[in-house]
Amino acid sequence: MNRLSIVLLSALTLMASSSLASAQDAFAETADPKITLPGLTEYAPASEAGDSAAIRRTVRVQAALTEAGEPLKYGLTWRIFHPAPDAEGKLPLLATSEGGSAEFEFEPGDYFLHVAFGRAGVTKKLTVPRDGPIETQHIVMEAGGLMLNAVSGIDARIPSSQLLFNIYKAEEGIDGEQQLVVEDVKPNTIVRLNSGTYHIVSEYGSVNAVIRSDIRVEAGKLTEAVIQHRAAQLTLKLVSEPGGEAIADTAWSILTSGGDVVSESVGAFPTIVLAEGEYTAIARNKNKVHQRDFTVVAGRNSDVEVLLN
Repeated sequence: MNRLSIVLLSALTLMASSSLASAQDAFAETADPKITLPGLTEYAPASEAGDSAAIRRTVRVQAALTEAGEPLKYGLTWRIFHPAPDAEGKLPLLATSEGGSAEFEFEPGDYFLHVAFGRAGVTKKLTVPRDGPIETQHIVMEAGGLMLNAVSGIDARIPSSQLLFNIYKAEEGIDGEQQLVVEDVKPNTIVRLNSGTYHIVSEYGSVNAVIRSDIRVEAGKLTEAVIQHRAAQLTLKLVSEPGGEAIADTAWSILTSGGDVVSESVGAFPTIVLAEGEYTAIARNKNKVHQRDFTVVAGRNSDVEVLLN
C-alpha cells in the first residue's frame, strides 16, 4: 500500500552576513552523521600517513553555504588527504579539523581537501606552491537543511515515537537502486544536505503505513516538509459484548481485502497502525476462531472489537 504523499513544504531562507547566527542555529540540530566522502569512501588513518620535516606553508580554508554566504563559524569537518593511494588502495589522511575556518601546514605539492557539513560534502584538489602568495581556499557548500514531520489524515498529530524517515538520493545508481543517505531520522531533526532532490520514505508504525515523496533541498535554505499519511492507529479487542472487557491470551492476524497477512500479534489489546483500506481481523482464543471485517479511515484512530461467536 505504498503511495505517493501530499507534502506541505515551507522554506526558510538562511541569509548571510547579518542573519548568519540564525542560519547557524537553524542547522545546529542534525541527525547522527556517518559521512561517506564523495569519491573518497576509503582512506588510511592519519597515523598511517607519512610525516616529513620539509618546509611547510600555511593554507587557510573556509566554507559557506552559498556563493553569497558568509563563512560558516561552526559545524564543519575538514579532512586533508594525500592524493596517492597507499598499498591497500586507500588515501592517507594527513590532517583533520572541526569547527569553522581552519589553517593547515602543508609541504608544497598536491592534496585532496574535503569539507563536510552534516551530510553535505565537497571535495576539491588543492595545489600548494613552493613560493608566492597562497589564497584562502573558499569552498561553496551549496548546502541546505531538511526537517521532516508527518500527520495522519488531514492534520491528526502522529507521536514522534511512531515515525521514522529514510532519506535516499532521488536518482538511481548504476545498479538501479537509490542510494541511502540517512536512515532512521526522527521527526523535527534537521539534516544538513547538499542541494538537490531527495527521495523520502516515511514509516508510520511498523506494518504497512509507508509514504514516499520527492523533496528538493535548496542551498542556504531550511526546508520543512510535513508528509500526509493515509493511516490510523487501531486497538484490537476480543470481547464477549460490545464495550466489554478485552479477553487475554488472544492471538491476532490482520488480513487485507486480498487475503494477505499484514500483521500478527498476541495480547488482550494490541495496538497497530494500518494504512487506509479494508481489512479482516482474526482472533484465536482457546482453539476457537473469531473474525470481523473493518475499515481503516485515515486519521481516525479507533478500537476494533471482535465479538465472541
